[in-house]
Amino acid sequence: MSKKSFRTVHDSMGELQVPEDALWGAQTQRAVDNFPISGMPMPRQFIAALGLVKWAAAGANAELGLLTSDKAVAIQKSALEVSAGDHDEHFPIDVFQTGSGTSSNMNANEVIATLATEDLGSEVHPNDHVNMSQSSNDVIPTCVHVSAAIGIQDKLLPALKHLSAALEKKARETDGIVKTGRTHLMDAMPVTLGQELDGWRSQIDHAAARLGDTMNRLTGLAQGGTAVGTGINAHPKFGTKVATLLAERTGVNFKQADSLFEGLSSQDAAVETSGQLRALAVSLTKIANDLRWMNSGPLAGIGEIALPSLQPGSSIMPGKVNPVIPEAVAMVCAQVIGNDATIAMGGQSGNFQLNVMLPVVAHNLLQSIEILANSSVCLADSAIAGFTVNEAKINEALDRNPILVTALNPVIGYEKGAAVAKKAYAEGRPIKDIAREETDLTDEELDRLLDPADLAKGGIKH
Repeated sequence: MSKKSFRTVHDSMGELQVPEDALWGAQTQRAVDNFPISGMPMPRQFIAALGLVKWAAAGANAELGLLTSDKAVAIQKSALEVSAGDHDEHFPIDVFQTGSGTSSNMNANEVIATLATEDLGSEVHPNDHVNMSQSSNDVIPTCVHVSAAIGIQDKLLPALKHLSAALEKKARETDGIVKTGRTHLMDAMPVTLGQELDGWRSQIDHAAARLGDTMNRLTGLAQGGTAVGTGINAHPKFGTKVATLLAERTGVNFKQADSLFEGLSSQDAAVETSGQLRALAVSLTKIANDLRWMNSGPLAGIGEIALPSLQPGSSIMPGKVNPVIPEAVAMVCAQVIGNDATIAMGGQSGNFQLNVMLPVVAHNLLQSIEILANSSVCLADSAIAGFTVNEAKINEALDRNPILVTALNPVIGYEKGAAVAKKAYAEGRPIKDIAREETDLTDEELDRLLDPADLAKGGIKH
């Protein structure tokens, strides 16, 4: 927007200059001037939620006979444009602003009022009309919940379902491949590759289930509490009507919070949600690191699988290819865990009747949802679906695995088994050859007792 032409606006604190082509007014401009901190505006998903809340508020006020139908229609039309992202350049306020998010609420009120006034041809006031029956103190907590719940329902849960399906498909494809299991990164009893992947699938399904349970709290909205939770200046039915309208429009089961005082003063549901996102990040880190280990090599590492070759891995070593998708996923997970720490600190900052770190809670929560969803899809499509299995390398390691002697414990005892395993390690020979020399077991008995496929039998249970 041009900085050469300005207009004079005023609010309760006096006059100031605003860019001529800006849709915002005085309160937004004061925030722009006061918070030149990070250059990061509030997230797109949060602005979308602001638009939806203002749309629902106008509808509720009209239904309750508090707002004329012509003003309500103009406000709703403008609010939906804001929600759709048509005016994002007019939402410049930094994330690091007043802790209640009042600046962002007024930014929405001013932009929507300007658009509605132009559309209607008569004045629509940002406070008296767009903000009717509302306070920043209930609008912003409501937007935190609305934006996060929509992000989880529309993006993260479908992404996790997609990843789970990719893991299940690959698990079934590879369930006949027996490999060396590993505990403490050391050789252990055999498992199938399918069993290993099915464990990952279960982690993802449990993460989705935990998020689904958390949604029961996240969908409770503070709207209707206004300034301190008592609902001053709002119709008693206003908050319930707003939640109903939002639920009808989004398909998310929004309802008014059980306690509006909790809804304003705490961010416990956001903290809980972030905790579930952290748990998902921990699961994805485990999966990403397992993939990196299994892909390591190709000659000097484990080399059980080969991840898809997506890009050159080195600016100096020709032919090198790196596990870039698992590495990116691991970095996402580190960011999410850091975001969770910030959200926890933000959640602690509820002083009496209001939490005063709402914008940074929103920023971190929405970023975590966004990057976890995107990275889950990348992991499914660019790593899980396309990796190939090096069965020759797997079988070579499995045949020489001395830990298979564990299967002989009931027959020869632990002490004798340990001696057989140590000799196999020392001489670098297959366990079956050493057991043939050191025990009275026949070849037929050894073949039966030390069959890796039989030891890993059972397959995937899902």
